[in-house]
Parts: sequence; structure tokens; C-alpha cells
Amino acid sequence: MSQTRILVLVGSLRAASINRRLAEAAVKTAPEGVELSLYEGLGDIPFYNEDIDVEGKVPAAAQALRDAVAAADAVLLVTPEYNGTLPAVLKNGIDWASRPYGAGALKGLPAAVISASISANAGKWSHDDAVKALGVAGSGVVKDASLHFGTIGSRFVETHPADDAEAITQLAATVRQLAEAVKVRANA
Repeated sequence: MSQTRILVLVGSLRAASINRRLAEAAVKTAPEGVELSLYEGLGDIPFYNEDIDVEGKVPAAAQALRDAVAAADAVLLVTPEYNGTLPAVLKNGIDWASRPYGAGALKGLPAAVISASISANAGKWSHDDAVKALGVAGSGVVKDASLHFGTIGSRFVETHPADDAEAITQLAATVRQLAEAVKVRANA
């Protein structure tokens, strides 16, 4: 079987965000035959607007995201929780990748969501909203691959998630389950 490509979308634009570090750690857990790549450029995409989503005139940053999602075998979202929901930049990425309606790059694509928050809630609201948006976009959300990290402000303040054995084990399990969903889809 060829290499399984998983595109990772991080909902925090801050370079040193713990969510970004979790995504970087997830990349390191990829088993043989699986490649995870962090998508750069979510912050460059204009807010979704049907007036600018016109064939031949789609903004380059939005088209680049659509192309990256279309080239992937699965997507992994890593989301913080902003005011009880997912960040606008991540929702905007889902919106662009879901179009054209009914035929967007996310349609049928296996997806998983990792949420992380400074609260003990572990970003579960942002997680649920991301799962909902992906589902409406037609993605096949792998619920068993869900992962939640709470109280990250104290847990990862001095330790990178890549150096946290429990986090690495959990991230590796999520990546494995998502890669398995790709195999199941390919054999269906």
C-alpha cells in the first residue's frame, strides 16, 4: 500500500502554542507508511464569502488549502478552545475545504479531532463544534480517535508534549486509528 497522507490543521496561529506543539508531537508518532504534515497558511485565508468563491477567482490561499486537503487521505484537527468554541481560523478552513457544496475536498475524508485547553474541560466544546462542522461538511469523523487534553497550561508549561510519555502514547493511538480509518475507506 502507498504512503498514507494525513494533513494536520492547527487552530492556534501562535507559533509557540501548546496546540501547535501537540500537533508537532503527533507528527513524530507517525508509524511506518504514514506521513503527517502540518498545514501552514490557515491565517492567510480570507473569511469564507461566496462572492469570492468563484471558479477561476478563488483566493490563492483558499485554493492552496483545498488542494492540500484534496491530496490528503485524512485530516487531523488540533484545536484550542476560544470562548467555548473552536477558533474562527479553523472553522474558516473547514468552510473553504467544504466547498463547493456537496463536492468539497472534505467530503468522505476520514478526520479526527484533538482538543486542548487550559481548563479541565479539555476543549470538549471546541472539539464537539469541530466534529459537528466536519460532519456537516461530509467528512467521516473517526470518533474513537478523539483526544482531549485539559489543564495544558500547567501540564505542558515546562515539558513539550513530545517529551510527555502519556501524551505521546495517546497521540500515537489517535494517529493509528485515523490511519486505520483510511485503510477501511480504501477497502470499502
